[in-house]
Amino acid sequence: MLYGLFRGHVLRMLGFAEVFMSHELDLCSLIESFGSEEKCRAYVKKLRWPKGIACPACKSEKISRIIKRNQFDCDACRYQFSATAGTIFHDTHLPLWKWFLATYLLCESRKGMSANQMKRQLAVSYKTAWYLCHRIRAAMLETAQDKLGGTVEIDETYVGGKKRRWRPRSEKSVVIGIRQRNGDLRMIHAKSATVKQIIDANVGGHVEVIMTDESAIYPWALDELKKGVHKTIDHSREYAHGDIHTNTVESAFSLLKRGIVGTWHKVSAKHLPAYLDEMCFRFNNRKNLYLFRNTILKLIGSPNLEYKHLTAKLEDAA
Repeated sequence: MLYGLFRGHVLRMLGFAEVFMSHELDLCSLIESFGSEEKCRAYVKKLRWPKGIACPACKSEKISRIIKRNQFDCDACRYQFSATAGTIFHDTHLPLWKWFLATYLLCESRKGMSANQMKRQLAVSYKTAWYLCHRIRAAMLETAQDKLGGTVEIDETYVGGKKRRWRPRSEKSVVIGIRQRNGDLRMIHAKSATVKQIIDANVGGHVEVIMTDESAIYPWALDELKKGVHKTIDHSREYAHGDIHTNTVESAFSLLKRGIVGTWHKVSAKHLPAYLDEMCFRFNNRKNLYLFRNTILKLIGSPNLEYKHLTAKLEDAA
């Protein structure tokens, strides 16, 4: 009991964002700390301006408060703004606490969460839940990533369509998986790029060993430097030969397919990259103690993703 009182006193003094880590942030703690619009808005303000409020237009720190409207007025350029102005939250009709809850659920669900389940959890329409999930996925996209090195495993898998003997693989979507042992994972939809382009974009020259199966695509896709460190495993005979295997990247494929079969049930080729980005972001940050906070930060800094872009045809959305 004394520990609980002391802990609550510390949280009130230092603020939730400073002490709570992801493994301590359970659903009850989330609701307790971010269960109102005021608490969520204060958290957004703290993350957005950790050194003090600054005008988004002219960067001036001479700010006056408009208390009745919960806004700020810049004394330099007279620009009026709120804590959510210019962020992905600005034009939303959904309460911030529902945004926070949806973000937490997507961060904590290892195999993802379907829009239908999100609809039931948040008591919103399916359209709202679907749009919300895709906006959070778009924020999860890692735009600047270091190339992988050390020991790297590369493999491919096929996604989409029902299992029928007559269904050719050409009707399925090809996903290339690249995983650095004890490092990050990349899963890329290979429709818009060749395997060689994907490997060159994600594997650096400092790689020590590249492990693949005996598919003929890999010797062709590797440049001369990478061919010198290329080792293969014949899956028709064995799954591993000592430390030569692709089991590490295949375990990530297993997680992806459990997500597709058990959670999303169906993923279109158009939106497949978004689901792959979500899976990789969550996997690569599985040990990140500040995953929820970092995802909210990415939401604050991400551009708005319009609904018409999500529902446009492939050729129109390009």
